Amino acid sequence: MNHLLALTVITNDRPGVVELLAATITQNHGNWLESSMSHLAGKFAGILLVSVADHDRDALMDALEALAASGLRITIENAALSMEESKDHTCSKHSSKTPSGQKVGISVTSNDRPGIVGEITKILANQSVNVEELSTYCDNAAMSGEALFHLRASLDLPVNLGPEDLQLSLEGLSDDLIVEFDPPGSN
Repeated sequence: MNHLLALTVITNDRPGVVELLAATITQNHGNWLESSMSHLAGKFAGILLVSVADHDRDALMDALEALAASGLRITIENAALSMEESKDHTCSKHSSKTPSGQKVGISVTSNDRPGIVGEITKILANQSVNVEELSTYCDNAAMSGEALFHLRASLDLPVNLGPEDLQLSLEGLSDDLIVEFDPPGSN
């Protein structure tokens, strides 16, 4: 039986981090399935999903934990009971997720201010929207030079919420906040 392990990794950014991680997984008979990794403020962080046979699981976990000597902080979680029980990498028996309506991509632009991420995510949580991916950045407006906040996310809306309703809720935060959804089928 294969197990799914969700790993989170953080370390000081340097060349070879991903290769070290990949080699450790491969040498211990793991299979790297999915990942999302990024560099920010001199740190390298990522989350990845690894499949490993039951008889290789402990050796892989020990090898990953040994990478702490190389400066990698790794957290290992069971992602599901087994791949056989969950082909889409989720375990429905243990999920408290709201039934899915539709997946949408969203972009939000606003004047930057402290607390804006919290304001946006509070609305999402209050409306049972699941955030699948989220990235943010700030830059300066071309004409005024003022700081602009940008958010990009992939969302899973509950069945009882349409994009238009979510847009109204988010745009109600402030007059300068602009919400745009990706065209259907593009995310």
